[in-house]
Amino acid sequence: MIERIKHRDQLLAVIIRRDFSEPGIQFFTPDDFSQQLAYMRHPAGKEIPPHLHNPVPRQVHFTQEVLFIKRGRLRIDFYDDAREYLESRILEGGDTILLATGGHGFEALAELEMIEVKQGPFAGDKDKTRFEAVDKNKLRVEK
Repeated sequence: MIERIKHRDQLLAVIIRRDFSEPGIQFFTPDDFSQQLAYMRHPAGKEIPPHLHNPVPRQVHFTQEVLFIKRGRLRIDFYDDAREYLESRILEGGDTILLATGGHGFEALAELEMIEVKQGPFAGDKDKTRFEAVDKNKLRVEK
């Protein structure tokens, strides 16, 4: 299952649930994203020729990140660019999410192990603006 979370015409996130399975290569991001996310499933014996990646200058204006949930449960709260709360989702072990635009906050609902991949290098306090989280009584969690 693939879920694209949007606010107006803005893609906030792409969730790839652990039970997703399609043959071949499936890209989930538009070509203009600075972070590309794809799923690959190949049969035994499929060969991918050896290759190098060429230096290609790129400009990155916003950090996009991918989270791989190894185990546990994570609630992700989505916010628009004006820091207004929109909705939430729960991810479980095996799920993957690309956080593309807008704001987000997290709460570990069970002991959590995850891997984060994003553009670097990390710029410290220049890299993010923190703001007040939504009141937990106002959460709208979709499953």
